[in-house]
Amino acid sequence: MDKELPEISLSQGFSRWASNLRVEDVPEAVRQAAASALLDFAGLCVSARDEDYVHAMIAAAGEPGACTAIGHAGSFDAGSAALVGGTAAHGEDYDDTFEGTPVHTGAVILPAILAAGERFGFSGADALRGIAAGTELMCRMALVAPMAVHRAGFHPTAVIGALGAATAVGTALRLSPQQLTDAIGIAGSFASGIIEYLAEGSWTKRAHPGWAAQSGLRAALLGREGFAGPRTVLEGQHGFFFAFADPSITPDYTRLIDGLGAHWQAANIAFKPYACGTMAQPFIDCAIRLAKDGVKPADIAAITCKAGEGTVHRLWEKLAEKRAPTTPYSAKFSVPYCIAVGLTDSAAGLGQFTEDRIRDPKILALAAKVNYEIDPQNEYPANYSGHIHATLTDGAVREVEQPHLRGGAREPLSRTELEIKFWANTEFGGWTNSRSDALKAFCDNLFDAPNLSGLAAFRR
Repeated sequence: MDKELPEISLSQGFSRWASNLRVEDVPEAVRQAAASALLDFAGLCVSARDEDYVHAMIAAAGEPGACTAIGHAGSFDAGSAALVGGTAAHGEDYDDTFEGTPVHTGAVILPAILAAGERFGFSGADALRGIAAGTELMCRMALVAPMAVHRAGFHPTAVIGALGAATAVGTALRLSPQQLTDAIGIAGSFASGIIEYLAEGSWTKRAHPGWAAQSGLRAALLGREGFAGPRTVLEGQHGFFFAFADPSITPDYTRLIDGLGAHWQAANIAFKPYACGTMAQPFIDCAIRLAKDGVKPADIAAITCKAGEGTVHRLWEKLAEKRAPTTPYSAKFSVPYCIAVGLTDSAAGLGQFTEDRIRDPKILALAAKVNYEIDPQNEYPANYSGHIHATLTDGAVREVEQPHLRGGAREPLSRTELEIKFWANTEFGGWTNSRSDALKAFCDNLFDAPNLSGLAAFRR
């Protein structure tokens, strides 16, 4: 039976709010989260400037134009700049995330906004409005049916991101509520991104945020020109959650609209201390804590970890691949590897996920000792926690827990920690201190700038 169509759809309700959003309506906490996301994004773009997957993306999709992809030579059309920037920022899985169902908002929203802003000349204040609205939509969509998108085989950042980027660019361009509703509806047909990269650590996940960014940008421009999109794209009989979510999890659509403007999810963006998958991070904290307490890799006889059921298919299985990752990218989604490298190096930065490191016999021998058991009390996806039960060669047992995501709402990274991460990333990308300082100053002042023309100084 066909669903009865609502008088006002969810996308219409959200569009009315976003279209009327004033910069003074954006709370300081959201502005600060956006500023942190911008700095994090910029550093990550520079860190990836010489990576092979970025070079491949530029060679395949780098159409010439007037827009900047931070850290990369040349200028691009707006769509290509968004595609390259999103791919670079997300390529090492070191970018921001959102707790609830993990989506990476910065790597989608920011390249779309920067490309559109440079192309169409809107102000820093308009950029902030767009970032706030697009991020808010992505976070709220992630909460509608937690775990359902992953279970259906799709990457939430990829499919949710297209609608978020359309909202961000459309809000910044001051589209009318009808135009923005059309843009969001169009973006529903542009959304894509399956998670089969998990099988062997291939590159497709790296491209998902960039693809979503350029798709959303295009959808916003189509909406501006009056191209009609379905207003029931979210809740419709054949809408987003019908197409992209496991039907065993019932969507709670109240999470999309309730409290808009009063309660901001966009204030709760988390920033990663480690260069790997979100849910692996608390386990690394546990491993580093063991190392600091004097436990050495040679002391370990076996490790068993408590894990949330919803994380198993991404972080633990197939266990043979997770214990001996075939690529550096696969290693980023392997808790056994992440624990092994954390115990061995007391770190999990960009240098811990390289071709040489994933083949280190000592790392692999330790990863082979790591197993898991499903904890029915685990709070995932509402909370990301870590646990290690280590049995030592002398028979002693050491148990460590990390109760939440460090860098998230319960234990945020400080501004100083974010700046240290930014400088480390730009140094990894080969930039001088003076050039990095100039990029940081640009990010710090962007939301008060009359336009985004200063971006051009950061090409290559």
